[in-house]
Amino acid sequence: MLPAPVLTTALFTHPACLAHDMGRGHPERPARLQAILDALDKPEFAALDRREAPPASVEEIASVHDRDYVEEVLRAVPKTGLAQLDPDTALSPHSGEAALRAAGAVVAAVDAVATGEAANAFCAVRPPGHHAERAAAMGFCLFNNVAIGAMHARLRHGLRRVAVMDFDVHHGNGTQHMFERDPALFYASTHQWPLYPGTGAREERGVGNICNAPLPAGAGSAEFRAAMSRDVLPAIAAFKPDLLMISAGFDAHRADPLASLELEADDFAWATAELMAVAAKCCAGRVVSTLEGGYDLAALAESAAAHVRALMRR
Repeated sequence: MLPAPVLTTALFTHPACLAHDMGRGHPERPARLQAILDALDKPEFAALDRREAPPASVEEIASVHDRDYVEEVLRAVPKTGLAQLDPDTALSPHSGEAALRAAGAVVAAVDAVATGEAANAFCAVRPPGHHAERAAAMGFCLFNNVAIGAMHARLRHGLRRVAVMDFDVHHGNGTQHMFERDPALFYASTHQWPLYPGTGAREERGVGNICNAPLPAGAGSAEFRAAMSRDVLPAIAAFKPDLLMISAGFDAHRADPLASLELEADDFAWATAELMAVAAKCCAGRVVSTLEGGYDLAALAESAAAHVRALMRR
Protein backbone atom coordinates (compact mmCIF):
# COMPACT_ATOMS: atom_id res chain seq x y z
CA MET A 1 0.00 0.00 0.00
CA LEU A 2 1.33 3.42 -0.93
CA PRO A 3 1.74 5.90 1.95
CA ALA A 4 -0.84 8.64 2.20
CA PRO A 5 0.31 11.88 0.58
CA VAL A 6 1.55 14.57 2.93
CA LEU A 7 -0.89 17.45 2.70
CA THR A 8 0.61 20.90 2.47
CA THR A 9 -0.52 24.50 2.57
CA ALA A 10 -1.67 25.67 -0.86
CA LEU A 11 -0.84 29.18 -2.10
CA PHE A 12 -3.17 30.61 -4.73
CA THR A 13 -2.23 33.72 -6.69
CA HIS A 14 -2.09 35.06 -10.25
CA PRO A 15 -0.07 37.73 -12.11
CA ALA A 16 -3.30 39.50 -13.09
CA CYS A 17 -3.71 40.53 -9.46
CA LEU A 18 -0.53 42.59 -9.82
CA ALA A 19 -1.94 44.44 -12.84
CA HIS A 20 -4.97 45.93 -11.05
CA ASP A 21 -3.99 49.56 -10.42
CA MET A 22 -6.24 52.23 -8.91
CA GLY A 23 -3.90 55.11 -9.66
CA ARG A 24 -0.76 56.79 -8.47
CA GLY A 25 -0.59 57.25 -4.71
CA HIS A 26 -3.45 54.84 -3.94
CA PRO A 27 -2.67 52.76 -0.83
CA GLU A 28 -4.14 49.58 -2.35
CA ARG A 29 -1.34 49.26 -4.89
CA PRO A 30 0.31 46.39 -6.77
CA ALA A 31 3.42 46.64 -4.59
CA ARG A 32 1.38 45.20 -1.71
CA LEU A 33 1.01 41.84 -3.39
CA GLN A 34 4.56 41.88 -4.74
CA ALA A 35 5.90 42.41 -1.21
CA ILE A 36 4.01 39.32 -0.02
CA LEU A 37 5.11 37.19 -2.95
CA ASP A 38 8.72 38.21 -2.41
CA ALA A 39 8.47 37.24 1.26
CA LEU A 40 6.94 33.86 0.37
CA ASP A 41 9.69 33.19 -2.16
CA LYS A 42 12.21 32.50 0.61
CA PRO A 43 13.51 28.96 1.14
CA GLU A 44 11.45 28.37 4.29
CA PHE A 45 8.31 28.51 2.12
CA ALA A 46 9.56 26.07 -0.51
CA ALA A 47 7.03 23.44 0.62
CA LEU A 48 4.05 25.60 -0.32
CA ASP A 49 1.84 24.03 -2.98
CA ARG A 50 1.83 26.96 -5.42
CA ARG A 51 -1.21 27.11 -7.69
CA GLU A 52 -2.45 29.54 -10.31
CA ALA A 53 -5.79 31.09 -9.41
CA PRO A 54 -8.47 30.39 -12.03
CA PRO A 55 -11.10 33.02 -12.85
CA ALA A 56 -14.38 32.74 -10.99
CA SER A 57 -17.47 32.50 -13.17
CA VAL A 58 -20.15 35.16 -13.15
CA GLU A 59 -22.49 32.53 -11.71
CA GLU A 60 -20.14 31.87 -8.78
CA ILE A 61 -19.85 35.58 -8.00
CA ALA A 62 -23.62 36.05 -8.42
CA SER A 63 -24.21 33.49 -5.67
CA VAL A 64 -23.69 36.37 -3.22
CA HIS A 65 -23.83 39.50 -5.41
CA ASP A 66 -26.68 40.78 -7.55
CA ARG A 67 -25.97 39.53 -11.06
CA ASP A 68 -26.72 42.95 -12.55
CA TYR A 69 -24.06 44.44 -10.30
CA VAL A 70 -21.47 41.83 -11.32
CA GLU A 71 -22.09 42.46 -15.00
CA GLU A 72 -22.09 46.23 -14.47
CA VAL A 73 -18.65 46.11 -12.81
CA LEU A 74 -17.18 43.98 -15.58
CA ARG A 75 -18.66 46.24 -18.28
CA ALA A 76 -17.24 49.31 -16.53
CA VAL A 77 -13.62 48.13 -16.86
CA PRO A 78 -11.98 50.83 -19.01
CA LYS A 79 -9.81 50.22 -22.06
CA THR A 80 -7.47 52.97 -20.83
CA GLY A 81 -7.21 55.13 -17.73
CA LEU A 82 -9.40 54.73 -14.66
CA ALA A 83 -13.12 54.30 -14.06
CA GLN A 84 -14.17 55.43 -10.59
CA LEU A 85 -16.76 53.30 -8.77
CA ASP A 86 -16.72 55.21 -5.48
CA PRO A 87 -14.37 57.83 -3.99
CA ASP A 88 -11.94 55.09 -2.88
CA THR A 89 -12.41 52.38 -5.51
CA ALA A 90 -11.50 52.47 -9.18
CA LEU A 91 -11.08 50.17 -12.17
CA SER A 92 -8.12 50.04 -14.55
CA PRO A 93 -7.85 48.00 -17.77
CA HIS A 94 -6.76 44.82 -15.95
CA SER A 95 -9.10 45.11 -12.96
CA GLY A 96 -11.76 42.81 -14.37
CA GLU A 97 -9.42 39.85 -14.70
CA ALA A 98 -7.82 40.60 -11.34
CA ALA A 99 -11.22 40.62 -9.61
CA LEU A 100 -12.26 37.37 -11.30
CA ARG A 101 -8.95 35.72 -10.35
CA ALA A 102 -9.16 36.97 -6.75
CA ALA A 103 -12.60 35.44 -6.31
CA GLY A 104 -11.56 32.37 -8.27
CA ALA A 105 -8.57 31.83 -6.01
CA VAL A 106 -10.85 31.49 -2.99
CA VAL A 107 -13.22 29.18 -4.86
CA ALA A 108 -10.29 26.98 -5.92
CA ALA A 109 -8.84 27.06 -2.41
CA VAL A 110 -12.16 25.84 -1.01
CA ASP A 111 -12.13 23.03 -3.57
CA ALA A 112 -8.58 22.02 -2.61
CA VAL A 113 -9.25 22.00 1.11
CA ALA A 114 -12.72 20.45 0.91
CA THR A 115 -11.50 17.55 -1.24
CA GLY A 116 -8.39 16.91 0.84
CA GLU A 117 -5.90 18.02 -1.82
CA ALA A 118 -4.47 20.58 0.62
CA ALA A 119 -4.40 20.86 4.38
CA ASN A 120 -5.27 24.56 4.24
CA ALA A 121 -4.78 27.47 1.87
CA PHE A 122 -3.81 31.12 1.59
CA CYS A 123 -4.96 33.27 -1.32
CA ALA A 124 -2.45 36.03 -2.07
CA VAL A 125 -4.73 38.13 -4.25
CA ARG A 126 -6.09 41.59 -4.82
CA PRO A 127 -8.42 43.44 -5.01
CA PRO A 128 -9.57 42.63 -1.48
CA GLY A 129 -13.21 41.89 -0.81
CA HIS A 130 -14.69 42.25 2.65
CA HIS A 131 -16.20 45.72 2.16
CA ALA A 132 -18.02 44.79 -1.06
CA GLU A 133 -21.78 44.77 -0.55
CA ARG A 134 -24.29 42.71 -2.47
CA ALA A 135 -24.75 45.45 -5.08
CA ALA A 136 -22.01 47.99 -4.38
CA ALA A 137 -18.23 48.32 -4.50
CA MET A 138 -16.59 50.17 -1.65
CA GLY A 139 -13.42 50.46 0.37
CA PHE A 140 -11.06 49.21 -2.40
CA CYS A 141 -13.25 46.09 -2.84
CA LEU A 142 -15.12 44.91 -5.96
CA PHE A 143 -16.38 41.40 -5.17
CA ASN A 144 -16.60 39.82 -1.73
CA ASN A 145 -14.08 37.01 -2.18
CA VAL A 146 -14.55 35.33 1.19
CA ALA A 147 -18.35 35.32 0.93
CA ILE A 148 -18.12 33.87 -2.58
CA GLY A 149 -15.89 31.12 -1.21
CA ALA A 150 -18.26 30.43 1.68
CA MET A 151 -21.23 30.06 -0.65
CA HIS A 152 -19.20 27.80 -2.96
CA ALA A 153 -18.38 25.56 0.01
CA ARG A 154 -22.08 25.14 0.64
CA LEU A 155 -23.27 24.73 -2.93
CA ARG A 156 -20.45 22.52 -4.27
CA HIS A 157 -19.25 20.61 -1.23
CA GLY A 158 -22.18 20.54 1.18
CA LEU A 159 -20.18 22.31 3.90
CA ARG A 160 -23.27 24.03 5.21
CA ARG A 161 -21.90 25.75 8.31
CA VAL A 162 -19.16 28.22 7.37
CA ALA A 163 -17.45 30.65 9.74
CA VAL A 164 -15.38 33.67 8.73
CA MET A 165 -12.96 35.35 11.13
CA ASP A 166 -11.81 38.79 10.00
CA PHE A 167 -8.82 40.40 11.74
CA ASP A 168 -8.45 43.29 9.30
CA VAL A 169 -8.32 46.62 11.14
CA HIS A 170 -11.47 47.71 9.29
CA HIS A 171 -14.78 45.97 9.89
CA GLY A 172 -15.97 43.77 7.03
CA ASN A 173 -19.36 45.35 6.54
CA GLY A 174 -20.04 43.50 3.29
CA THR A 175 -19.41 40.06 4.74
CA GLN A 176 -21.47 40.82 7.83
CA HIS A 177 -24.41 42.04 5.77
CA MET A 178 -24.30 38.96 3.53
CA PHE A 179 -24.21 36.62 6.54
CA GLU A 180 -26.30 38.27 9.23
CA ARG A 181 -29.69 36.71 8.39
CA ASP A 182 -28.45 33.15 7.82
CA PRO A 183 -27.95 31.18 11.05
CA ALA A 184 -25.74 28.62 9.26
CA LEU A 185 -23.17 31.32 8.44
CA PHE A 186 -21.02 32.97 11.10
CA TYR A 187 -18.95 36.15 11.01
CA ALA A 188 -16.50 37.33 13.67
CA SER A 189 -14.36 40.46 13.53
CA THR A 190 -11.74 42.27 15.54
CA HIS A 191 -11.30 45.83 14.29
CA GLN A 192 -10.53 49.36 15.38
CA TRP A 193 -13.61 51.21 16.57
CA PRO A 194 -14.66 53.82 15.62
CA LEU A 195 -13.18 53.73 12.12
CA TYR A 196 -14.22 53.26 8.51
CA PRO A 197 -16.74 51.94 7.45
CA GLY A 198 -18.64 52.74 10.67
CA THR A 199 -20.16 49.29 11.18
CA GLY A 200 -19.08 46.61 13.64
CA ALA A 201 -20.52 47.66 16.99
CA ARG A 202 -20.59 44.93 19.60
CA GLU A 203 -24.39 45.15 19.61
CA GLU A 204 -24.61 44.06 15.96
CA ARG A 205 -25.43 40.39 16.47
CA GLY A 206 -27.37 39.33 13.37
CA VAL A 207 -29.49 36.30 14.30
CA GLY A 208 -26.93 35.36 16.94
CA ASN A 209 -24.35 34.57 14.25
CA ILE A 210 -22.29 37.79 14.36
CA CYS A 211 -19.49 38.37 16.87
CA ASN A 212 -17.91 41.82 16.78
CA ALA A 213 -15.01 42.55 19.13
CA PRO A 214 -14.17 46.23 18.51
CA LEU A 215 -10.88 47.62 19.81
CA PRO A 216 -10.08 51.25 20.64
CA ALA A 217 -7.35 53.20 18.89
CA GLY A 218 -4.01 52.40 20.48
CA ALA A 219 -4.97 48.86 21.48
CA GLY A 220 -2.16 46.37 21.07
CA SER A 221 -1.28 42.74 21.55
CA ALA A 222 -2.79 42.32 25.02
CA GLU A 223 -6.16 43.77 24.05
CA PHE A 224 -6.29 41.89 20.75
CA ARG A 225 -5.40 38.53 22.27
CA ALA A 226 -7.87 39.08 25.11
CA ALA A 227 -10.68 39.84 22.66
CA MET A 228 -9.82 36.78 20.59
CA SER A 229 -9.61 34.52 23.66
CA ARG A 230 -12.66 35.92 25.43
CA ASP A 231 -15.05 36.53 22.54
CA VAL A 232 -14.03 35.25 19.12
CA LEU A 233 -12.48 31.81 19.64
CA PRO A 234 -15.20 30.50 22.00
CA ALA A 235 -17.92 31.81 19.66
CA ILE A 236 -16.42 30.03 16.65
CA ALA A 237 -15.99 26.82 18.65
CA ALA A 238 -19.60 27.00 19.80
CA PHE A 239 -20.78 27.52 16.21
CA LYS A 240 -18.98 24.30 15.13
CA PRO A 241 -18.28 25.21 11.49
CA ASP A 242 -17.69 22.73 8.70
CA LEU A 243 -15.15 25.18 7.24
CA LEU A 244 -13.29 28.10 8.80
CA MET A 245 -12.28 30.99 6.56
CA ILE A 246 -10.05 33.95 7.43
CA SER A 247 -10.24 37.47 6.07
CA ALA A 248 -6.55 38.13 6.61
CA GLY A 249 -5.99 41.86 6.71
CA PHE A 250 -2.70 42.97 8.24
CA ASP A 251 -3.44 46.68 8.66
CA ALA A 252 -3.84 46.35 12.43
CA HIS A 253 -0.03 46.30 12.50
CA ARG A 254 1.44 49.22 14.42
CA ALA A 255 3.28 50.49 11.31
CA ASP A 256 0.19 50.69 9.10
CA PRO A 257 -0.64 54.23 7.94
CA LEU A 258 -4.43 53.81 7.68
CA ALA A 259 -5.29 52.98 11.28
CA SER A 260 -4.09 53.14 14.88
CA LEU A 261 -3.88 49.66 16.37
CA GLU A 262 -0.51 48.42 17.66
CA LEU A 263 -0.24 44.77 16.66
CA GLU A 264 2.96 43.00 15.65
CA ALA A 265 3.52 40.19 13.16
CA ASP A 266 3.65 37.72 16.07
CA ASP A 267 0.04 38.59 16.91
CA PHE A 268 -1.14 37.46 13.48
CA ALA A 269 0.86 34.24 13.84
CA TRP A 270 -0.68 33.64 17.27
CA ALA A 271 -4.22 34.33 16.01
CA THR A 272 -3.69 31.99 13.07
CA ALA A 273 -2.45 29.18 15.31
CA GLU A 274 -5.40 29.65 17.68
CA LEU A 275 -7.89 29.58 14.80
CA MET A 276 -6.25 26.45 13.42
CA ALA A 277 -6.59 24.79 16.81
CA VAL A 278 -10.33 25.51 16.80
CA ALA A 279 -10.61 24.24 13.22
CA ALA A 280 -8.78 21.03 14.16
CA LYS A 281 -11.50 20.29 16.70
CA CYS A 282 -14.50 21.46 14.66
CA CYS A 283 -13.86 20.82 10.97
CA ALA A 284 -10.88 18.52 10.45
CA GLY A 285 -8.56 21.52 10.20
CA ARG A 286 -10.21 22.92 7.06
CA VAL A 287 -9.01 26.55 6.85
CA VAL A 288 -9.01 28.89 3.85
CA SER A 289 -7.49 32.35 4.22
CA THR A 290 -7.55 35.29 1.82
CA LEU A 291 -5.75 38.61 1.81
CA GLU A 292 -7.63 41.76 2.73
CA GLY A 293 -5.83 44.96 3.83
CA GLY A 294 -2.34 45.97 4.94
CA TYR A 295 -0.63 49.06 3.54
CA ASP A 296 2.86 49.38 5.01
CA LEU A 297 4.87 47.14 2.69
CA ALA A 298 7.45 45.91 5.21
CA ALA A 299 4.84 45.24 7.90
CA LEU A 300 2.55 43.58 5.38
CA ALA A 301 5.26 41.25 4.10
CA GLU A 302 6.39 40.31 7.61
CA SER A 303 2.84 39.75 8.84
CA ALA A 304 1.69 37.73 5.85
CA ALA A 305 4.80 35.55 6.13
CA ALA A 306 4.05 34.99 9.83
CA HIS A 307 0.47 34.04 8.94
CA VAL A 308 1.51 31.55 6.25
CA ARG A 309 4.26 30.14 8.46
CA ALA A 310 1.60 29.40 11.09
CA LEU A 311 -0.65 27.75 8.48
CA MET A 312 2.23 25.50 7.48
CA ARG A 313 2.83 24.45 11.10
CA ARG A 314 -0.61 22.81 11.45
